Amino acid sequence: MIQLSDHFNIPRLLRFTAPSIIMMVFTSIYGVVDGFFVSNFAGKTPFAAVNFIMPVLMILGCPGFMFGTGGSALIGKLLGEKREARANEIFTMLTVCTVVLGLALEALGMALLPAIARLLGAQDKMLRNCVLYGRIVLLALPFYLLQYFFQCLFATAQKPKLGLYTTVAAGVCNMVLDFLFVGVLPWGIAGAAAATAFSQLVGGVIPLVYFAKRRAGSLLAFTKFRFAGGALAKTCTNGSSELMSNISMSLVSMLYNAQLMRYAGEDGVSAYGVLMYVSMIFMAIFVGYCVGSSPIVSYHYGAENRQELQGLLRKGLRILSVTAVLMFAAGELAARPLATLFVGYDEALLDMTAHAFSIFSFSFLLADFSIFGSSFFTALGDGLTSALISFLRTLVFQIAAVLIFPLIWELDGIWLSIVAAEVMSVLVTALFLISKQKKYGY
Repeated sequence: MIQLSDHFNIPRLLRFTAPSIIMMVFTSIYGVVDGFFVSNFAGKTPFAAVNFIMPVLMILGCPGFMFGTGGSALIGKLLGEKREARANEIFTMLTVCTVVLGLALEALGMALLPAIARLLGAQDKMLRNCVLYGRIVLLALPFYLLQYFFQCLFATAQKPKLGLYTTVAAGVCNMVLDFLFVGVLPWGIAGAAAATAFSQLVGGVIPLVYFAKRRAGSLLAFTKFRFAGGALAKTCTNGSSELMSNISMSLVSMLYNAQLMRYAGEDGVSAYGVLMYVSMIFMAIFVGYCVGSSPIVSYHYGAENRQELQGLLRKGLRILSVTAVLMFAAGELAARPLATLFVGYDEALLDMTAHAFSIFSFSFLLADFSIFGSSFFTALGDGLTSALISFLRTLVFQIAAVLIFPLIWELDGIWLSIVAAEVMSVLVTALFLISKQKKYGY
């Protein structure tokens, strides 16, 4: 069994991170299934509604990822310092905090969802579809937060394969129920929402059962704890970059949808939805590697093993650079087939989506560098630097580009703005990595 304390060469890194990569990809795939079934069986207006309200639902689920990434860094460091009992106390406390926050956000979301959808520009049938889909999915919000939380902690517990098995179970549940509720039964958008909610329930409950008692080979298990405000604050601060990144992406998605409604109407929103679905799968490879490797970085940072830190940074950049080139090539070659999968029933929409994807694919060459840089600083406990990278990449640069570029290139400017934002974020990430090298010894 590979342990966090091991020396990691590239094959060992890939073996340890592979379950996390597959887990994140599988999570993305079963999220895409909703879009596939809604688009092909319910039509493009419900499909546009799902894409329209999804950023709001993702914002409400983001704190789970914040607790997961921030908690993973803190717990991994404690494990590296040989403070296992304290690590388990923090782990248990963060799990409870995740559930409590999930319940509060569920109530808030239920109350505000119609007003938010209306504020974003949804009207008539699209508004009704947004609210229907959103409220059904919100029923499982606490489990959605837990699913994100545990995805980050499985690798820290030295159980990345369990995370993969849990994600597969949740994914299979979603796919089967999507087929049943939308493809066989005429439940349409409500069926897709119910399938998603059930899958989130599965993804949140399985880890709760597993960590309820000490298991062989697992570094983590639930235990008695006292509330530790300092540890919670450090977790939130350190995980703020991932929170900021996810919230920013959702806010930017809302802005993109607004711009697309202006330049291309509902077809533009549908095309952007396809891009985001496919992008989720591709980006999940980068994110999965970062989730899997972060506990290793945190452990060796806690153990003050600077030589291993240097190796982890260099090897990670090499792995992700090769992956980025492969993702770009796949995106260019598969642009039209992927577009056909979702919107092949509408020739004009198909052409728009395939063209957009051929431009958007260039972002895959660059995104991995910034994602890895932000994750690396989170693992080192430098939440501020990580948050700055994420904030600039996912909010500032993209907002500036999506507001300015369409004035010059109209609809193509919207697709180009994503690529331009990635170029600027790579430069910022490189600057931070160079300037912080002496401080952290990598």
